[in-house]
Amino acid sequence: MPCEEPVKKHFLFPGTIFAEPLEYQISTVLGSCVAVCLWDPLARKGGMNHIMLPLWNGDGLATPKYGNIAMEKLLAKVLSIGCRREYLVAKVFGGANVSGTGLEAFMIGDRNLMLAFQMLEEFGIAVVAKDVGGRVGRKIIMNSETGVVLVGKGKTAPPG
Repeated sequence: MPCEEPVKKHFLFPGTIFAEPLEYQISTVLGSCVAVCLWDPLARKGGMNHIMLPLWNGDGLATPKYGNIAMEKLLAKVLSIGCRREYLVAKVFGGANVSGTGLEAFMIGDRNLMLAFQMLEEFGIAVVAKDVGGRVGRKIIMNSETGVVLVGKGKTAPPG
């Protein structure tokens, strides 16, 4: 009787992307950051990014910690592993206002979400699920083969 290999796991750090042709459980933890999961149901492959800030302003390195860079790089990566753009769907998570230090004034979570949704619309990719905003952090786990994303929510942040 052949043994099934366990699903490989990858923890996605802030400001990174991940997409591989094999099945993975991709997990990350989000506060004001946003994760976009792209998945192709025909190829049964997908990937995820972890956006920290909305826009790269041209200074320093164009890393995927910036939403406009992360979205472009994730799309390119999932296409490189065999996904087809016309079949891609998106699931979007995070963008909470969790800080009690006055950072809500910067509306980082809201700005990250606006950027992600705007770019998905420009790419022509439908958003089929989302769990966004609010005042709680989230842990998400995506199965890159099935496209299923599990969401766990943390405690409510104190007001202020």
